[in-house]
Parts: sequence; C-alpha cells; structure tokens
Amino acid sequence: MKTFRAFGPTIGKTKLSKKIITILNNHVDKSQLSKKNDYSFKLASQIKHEIKIPKTIINKSLSKELIKNIKIYLDKSDVKKIKEIKIVNLWVVRQLKNEYNPIHYHEGQLSGVGYLKIPKDMNQNKLVKNKKIKTNGTIDFINGQKNFLSKSIYNLNPKLGDLLIFPNYLMHTAYPFNVDGERRSFSFNAEILFKKWFTNQFIRYIKKYSRFDPYCRY
Repeated sequence: MKTFRAFGPTIGKTKLSKKIITILNNHVDKSQLSKKNDYSFKLASQIKHEIKIPKTIINKSLSKELIKNIKIYLDKSDVKKIKEIKIVNLWVVRQLKNEYNPIHYHEGQLSGVGYLKIPKDMNQNKLVKNKKIKTNGTIDFINGQKNFLSKSIYNLNPKLGDLLIFPNYLMHTAYPFNVDGERRSFSFNAEILFKKWFTNQFIRYIKKYSRFDPYCRY
C-alpha cells in the first residue's frame, strides 16, 4: 500500500483482490434495484443506481480483506492500540454517462472507495478537445484552501481494482464523464475502537458509578 500525505489527511492506495471484485460485480449484476436495496436516498450523489450490500455478504466475503488493508493504512499512519475495526456500511455506485457525485464527506472514522469497472476512454471529453488536464470520471480530494506552496486539491484517475482509504471527513467529489459505459465503484465506512486506556480498577469504578464509556474512540 502506498500512502500520500505532504500535509493534512493521509490517503492510502492499494489493489483489490480479483475475488472481491468478482463477488461484488456478480451480486450487482444479479440485483434488481428495489426499495429494499436502493441506497441513493441516503447519499449526496446525483446518481440513480446505488445499491446497498447486505451485511451477510460484507461479513462473509468482504470485511476480512478490507479490514486487513485498513490495518496496514493505520500502521503506516502510526496509529496503534487498535482493539477492533468494524465495517459500518458498504454500497455500490453505478455511475453512468453525465452522472456525478458532488463534494461530500462520510460518517464513521475511516472511509474507502474501490473500483470495479471503468469505461473505455472515460477521461476523454468529446465536447472539449484542447484541454491538457482531463478530469472526466476522476476523483478529487479537497482539504483546506490553496495558498503559496500549498495545494488544496489532489486528483486521482482511478483504475480497475484500485482501493483508496481516507479519513471520513476528507471531502471528495467524482466528476461526470460523457462516454457510454459504467463507472462502477463501491464505498464503505469503518469504525475504529481502541484498546483500554484505564486500569481495571478504574474501569470497575466507572461502570459502577457512571455511564462513561471506558474505551477511547475517534
């Protein structure tokens, strides 16, 4: 896993296994959008097809690999004393021509996005051909404001199998594209529980006399 941080939040980038790509693509290809699995009403995107993945599939087939990568990401960020990592939710985004995801952030402590399908020539702009920077279908991460010797936007052109991990509060956006095809990705949020910071005696006292949570959390 590679990590990117000059200043501010850390972004981790690695590759998904073929197994996780196949499991999610097969599930989505067989799924019909319904009230039960439609996740679009909870999201900021301007995208019609967003499918919630059941907890049974997450726990059985996805969480082990995702949690393993989260641990590597946290270790590279020098975050220690982790008790447990939980995948809170996970959904698939089927972005089509002219759809987009506006600037937004997530819940939880950590979030991630993995890429399951990328349209051919996604970055090409049929309407404007004289631009050196091609942002169609790419993702921008945004933090702070531009200043002298300080950038505020980090642009990534996703490839099939890429997995990006980042803090939930890091704002980001997915640009539209104007070629036929589907840009399919999944997003998830994760919660991190840390180990005890108190002695056993103090914990017993706290549990007895208050509702204080003896575990530290982000």
